[in-house]
Amino acid sequence: MKGKSTGEVAKSNHLKHQNHHQKTTASNVPQHQHHDMTSEFKKRFIICFLITLLVLLLSPQIQEFLQLEKELRFPGDLYLLFLLSSFIFLYGGLPFFKGMVREIKALQPGMMTLISVAIITAYLYSFAVVFGLSGMVFFWELATLIDIMLLGHWIEMKSIMSASRALEELVKLMPAEAHKLQENNELIDVPLETLKAGDRVLVKPGEKIPADGRVVEGVSSVDESLLTGESTPILKITGDNVIGGAINGEGSIVVEVEKTGQDSYLSQVIKLVKEAQESKSKTQDLANQAAFWLTLIALGFGIVTLSAWFFIIGKEFSFSLERAVTVMVIACPHALGLAIPLVVAVSTSIAAKKGFLIRNRLAFEKARNIQAIVFDKTGTLTQGKFGVTKIISFDKELSENEILKYAASIETNSEHPLAKGIVSSAKETLAVTDFLALPGKGAQGRVEGKEVKVVSIGHLKETKLLPNDLDLKKLANQGETLVFVIIDGRLRGAIALSDMVRPESKEAILRLKEMGIKCFMLTGDRKEVAAKVAQEIGLDDYFAEVLPEEKAEMIKKSRPKVFLLL
Repeated sequence: MKGKSTGEVAKSNHLKHQNHHQKTTASNVPQHQHHDMTSEFKKRFIICFLITLLVLLLSPQIQEFLQLEKELRFPGDLYLLFLLSSFIFLYGGLPFFKGMVREIKALQPGMMTLISVAIITAYLYSFAVVFGLSGMVFFWELATLIDIMLLGHWIEMKSIMSASRALEELVKLMPAEAHKLQENNELIDVPLETLKAGDRVLVKPGEKIPADGRVVEGVSSVDESLLTGESTPILKITGDNVIGGAINGEGSIVVEVEKTGQDSYLSQVIKLVKEAQESKSKTQDLANQAAFWLTLIALGFGIVTLSAWFFIIGKEFSFSLERAVTVMVIACPHALGLAIPLVVAVSTSIAAKKGFLIRNRLAFEKARNIQAIVFDKTGTLTQGKFGVTKIISFDKELSENEILKYAASIETNSEHPLAKGIVSSAKETLAVTDFLALPGKGAQGRVEGKEVKVVSIGHLKETKLLPNDLDLKKLANQGETLVFVIIDGRLRGAIALSDMVRPESKEAILRLKEMGIKCFMLTGDRKEVAAKVAQEIGLDDYFAEVLPEEKAEMIKKSRPKVFLLL
């Protein structure tokens, strides 16, 4: 990185992150393409809509309806109407023509084919009328139909983009660069996509782990809550596996890379989310089936109408053709093309305001018949952050508040989630000197001249400060994490912490049970933690220590009708 300006470094980092983003979210329709399609439909709709206003004013039928024939008619107005309508036909209709070609190639004519048939028929007939055929033009019907369909597709693509942001949030879990260790132990920063199996990387305190791998040096606690649902930071020592995207705690560790790119744990999670987002609802499938039959009906009845008026009734060909075109244009349902995207967008918006993220539309439609709900734990039923549930003093001279005050004073200097829970629960803290982090064990410092340590049970066992008669099971309930306070070399107290349950969770579960819906919990957290939360909230059952990629399979095996909230 030496020799580069700040601007060059920033630009380089941006490009590296962008490349990684594109590789990680590779799919049949990449994220940037969704964004481009949304912008394209928006631009086409706005331009066509503005020109349609002129088309409406120039259309003889609209002028007659408004009784403004004399005010709005002028020589050559029909040719101007033709030019404006031709622009809308070619510019606004292009996405539908492309869609029709794709559907016909796939032998699955649908909405795109139906729309294209209607606007091509209306345009060709109107073109013939302008240049000599007896009849009336259908330019305003053509323009408004294209506008409505562009609006519907713009709304639908906007809805897809909104859901796709979930993938972008997942990608943000990965850092842009990694600190790679060379064979001579020289440390260099490299783009994430250049890492390969066997490389060694240094992960500093507070940084994100750049790839799946195994710890080969160092000790630290790792926060994997965003990936596995495990709310408690996990102690990692030499030989333990780590997941790319997890947040390193207070110690530096050296990780040997084992999986990168599409083989990584995070990429597999992203793949699951992408597959869910690409699913179509039953309503959309029905709409495409209806469009297929309507296309056949439009063509069929158009031919029947033309034949009946011309051959049977004996009307002139121009009159018969006008009636046939009218039938074919009317057969294209404006409402159907707009209703489906509107329903998708509105239902998604309303659900989002209520706290629901819809990733599978078919599942959303089936939600009215649910028999059971399976909740995630961390951040859904719980707050995703620790709070003090109990304080125990082993020293008669020190009250529980004093134990908490000494512990919180030390932990103000730590970024560990447990430390934040202790600090947030304390009413007052004292000045600390000589602070020192003990990776994987805790922290220490001097408070009012006293040496204070806040440590884990592992440190007590190592230093042999754990009394033989101390019953840990009585100190804390299942699912609670214990930290111990040592003052001047003596064990003075303990503090129990747990992931705090949301106040509204109990009420939600109670109301669902009143509706006859069973409530379960699916979490990557430990069984003890899951059992405590399930008992406190009143759940029917729970599944613990389940990884994200295993959750869908667990649901399939459990019950036929389940609604999963993640």
